[in-house]
Amino acid sequence: MLIDSHAHVSPVWYEPVETLLDQMARHGVTRAVLTQMIGQVDNRYQMECVHAYPGRFASVVWIDPAAPDALQTLARLAAAGAAGVRLRPGARSPGADPLAIWKAVEACGLAVSCIGNAEAFTEPAFAELLQAVPALQVVLEHLGDTSKPMETEADGELRYTVLRLARFGNVSLKVPGLGELVRRAPTALRDGKTFGGAAAALLEAAIAAFSAQRLMWGSDFPVVSSREGYGNALALVRECLLDHPAAVREAILGGTARRVFWKET
Repeated sequence: MLIDSHAHVSPVWYEPVETLLDQMARHGVTRAVLTQMIGQVDNRYQMECVHAYPGRFASVVWIDPAAPDALQTLARLAAAGAAGVRLRPGARSPGADPLAIWKAVEACGLAVSCIGNAEAFTEPAFAELLQAVPALQVVLEHLGDTSKPMETEADGELRYTVLRLARFGNVSLKVPGLGELVRRAPTALRDGKTFGGAAAALLEAAIAAFSAQRLMWGSDFPVVSSREGYGNALALVRECLLDHPAAVREAILGGTARRVFWKET
């Protein structure tokens, strides 16, 4: 079962769900995690998609963690069927307990899809947060950074530093299309060698650090369409995994997301 762990749909920005469904059908993707856009606190469309296509989608919602009613909103969305909530690593609650929103997500049995950059993920404060909520599934988006290619040696070093978070058993990573990690080779359209070895090497390092059971492929639809495209984002990651056992491929391309967002084994 192929699962896309990171896709955006909306009737007001990006693309409606029907466009995603077309891409999924073309490339044999069975399910997708609908990941709410940053700042969009109206999560009704995603929940409508979940109910309109039973079993196909999970909804990761966005809320304002600083809102006075954030905990109540979270509980309501969890009761309505949300599978997770999208938070920044620095998200904090007002009042006596700054980690109240994270603890509430843990109590609701949801996962966090964490959007941030490598600098934020490697801050000591983030490690302290992870220690405070050991039962909370925290999935770092974009392999632990923003959706930008590695331009300098320092960029690469920082991405590798994020992999040290593998010491926390509740942390997983989303594996994006390789076009997000490095720029397309200038000769790619002529010789077919699209991205070179840097992206594949980082993926191998992530597998070594986290194991396949804590990695999940995510397309970043429809943003991926401005890079290598949906089908290539899947095909090129699959190509990198060809020398791995079937269990590794199955986990990264579906099993991990199914366990984290659908609570299935």
